Amino acid sequence: VSQFGGKFFLMRVLDSIKDLRRWRRGDVCLGKDVGFVPTMGALHAGHASLIKEARAKCDIVVVSIFVNPTQFNEASDCKGYPKPENEDLALCAELGVDAVFLPHRELMYPDDYRFRVSETKLSTVMEGAFRPGHFDGVLTVVLKLFQLIEADRAFFGEKDWQQLALVRDMAAAFFVETEVVACPTVREVSGLAMSSRNVRLSEAGRKQAAAFYRLLVEGTTTESIRRALEAGGFEVEYIEESDGRRLGAVVLEGVRLIDNVSLKDVVVGEPVVLGGES
Repeated sequence: VSQFGGKFFLMRVLDSIKDLRRWRRGDVCLGKDVGFVPTMGALHAGHASLIKEARAKCDIVVVSIFVNPTQFNEASDCKGYPKPENEDLALCAELGVDAVFLPHRELMYPDDYRFRVSETKLSTVMEGAFRPGHFDGVLTVVLKLFQLIEADRAFFGEKDWQQLALVRDMAAAFFVETEVVACPTVREVSGLAMSSRNVRLSEAGRKQAAAFYRLLVEGTTTESIRRALEAGGFEVEYIEESDGRRLGAVVLEGVRLIDNVSLKDVVVGEPVVLGGES
């Protein structure tokens, strides 16, 4: 039992589809507006903001915690992904979550991933170009979760802008009734976008990484941003402008970081200088 906003909540932890469906179709959810936040765990302030938004807009809040193996390009990355299950469940309880769905691989992929969702345009560029097959894994697991949770609304962060766009388009293409709700990116004080990967950066690397966001906002062109990042010690995968956003992916200290900003927020001014080059 947890308390949030002056109300008490009984949080259920569900690790089987049978229990999830029984709970979802029971009296506790009957006639209620259900909000859903899909996660891979290692929850941080960014996830917390999604949960709070769901809590504010919905009667019932469900969070899934599942490190989805099919969206990783390297098996070692999946194996090494942080899994602080007790801390994650404690945070969910603190935020007034009603139920946490905690499945394992065999439960989500009884077909061993024989069947999957593929998209043929947006998923092939930017993230898709550098992580082939990534979005097949994302879209497949999200569709499965949408089918199981049957939520009225699902909450996704704008940090993963390409993912957000693909999930929204997939929901429309397959007539999924769940509304996909976009939530603003949550940032550290330095401007660095919150991510579970940030903990893998050294203290110095974390400070250095803040330049990524600053350059996206203040850089004059995508090419000047690329040059400045490379001069500052970043490995740049892409910097592109699409869909009214400026998007990028970089690697620093072996940690891959992605971010994006609205072109409306880009500041036109003096070129940002890192490492002695603009």
